[in-house]
Amino acid sequence: MDFLESIKQRAKADLKTIVLPESFEPRNLQAAHTVLAEKLARIILIGDRKAITEKAAGLNLEGAEFIDPATYGRMGELAEKLAELRKSKGMTVKEAAALLREDPMYLGVMLVKEGIADGMVSGAIHATADVLRPSLQILKTAPGIKLVSSCFIMVVPDCEYGQGGTFVFSDCALVQNPTAEELSMIAQSAATSCRQLVKAEPVVALLSHSTMGSAKHGDVDKVTEAVRLVKAAAPNLKVDGEFQLDAAIIPSIGERKAPGNPVAGKANVLVFPDLDSGNIGYKLTERLAKAKAYGPVTQGIAKPVNDLSRGCSAEDIVGVIIITAAQAQGL
Repeated sequence: MDFLESIKQRAKADLKTIVLPESFEPRNLQAAHTVLAEKLARIILIGDRKAITEKAAGLNLEGAEFIDPATYGRMGELAEKLAELRKSKGMTVKEAAALLREDPMYLGVMLVKEGIADGMVSGAIHATADVLRPSLQILKTAPGIKLVSSCFIMVVPDCEYGQGGTFVFSDCALVQNPTAEELSMIAQSAATSCRQLVKAEPVVALLSHSTMGSAKHGDVDKVTEAVRLVKAAAPNLKVDGEFQLDAAIIPSIGERKAPGNPVAGKANVLVFPDLDSGNIGYKLTERLAKAKAYGPVTQGIAKPVNDLSRGCSAEDIVGVIIITAAQAQGL
């Protein structure tokens, strides 16, 4: 069973509720139709039911829940709670109520905050900042994590390395040039993503152009300091570095370059030293190895919120919805 099919089966077995705040956008409506038809998740759409269903002509949205900011009975309660969360910034209840009426991103995140939805998927017509800003203001980061990052689940055909050819690559989409502390946070979040989504025990390699001191440079020092910080924060996690890519995933090379190291040659989570290398790495793997790349998956937020590419297809949105549902299922 491939990765996406396994995620679908898990989603069906434990239905979660995902809010789609871009409820008038055609790809989101097509995705909602598919998810509901295949019983992959419960769906909340934000806006007037009649207007949304007219926009979705020819699609079946039966079973979706519609939350119209103009009539929803819990808007006052949500406004009070948002104002309380943002009181240090001077937000009043009146301002919170207006924000929730006017910005579906904020309403969607508040629905997740209050457990009305288990996760949110957005970004087909909104910038990443517009999706993540309310998420960080309201949900904040997960315990012990100070940074939101991203990962891709890479499924490489006919590959004996990683978790049967499946890897977590991080960060490939968000954090441009992480410090050692930020890199350590990315590694911890990527390990959690491996447990949640791949259902495998993470073996985490922090990558470099150097393996265990074979080169000397400030960039190498950053990676080795990140490894030290991860080990201190998560002593039971299998993590090490710095590793060159081949030493991280190929057992014979790992044993030659880092004899006896429990991570060398066995990694299923690859943490890149910066966004350039991460983005290049996942795209090389996708194009040259004909791998499937699922993501970017947002990690490090206290509850699941995922940001779509504005070039995404309806099929892509379905994939992100079920990945979000899997995140909501936890470990």
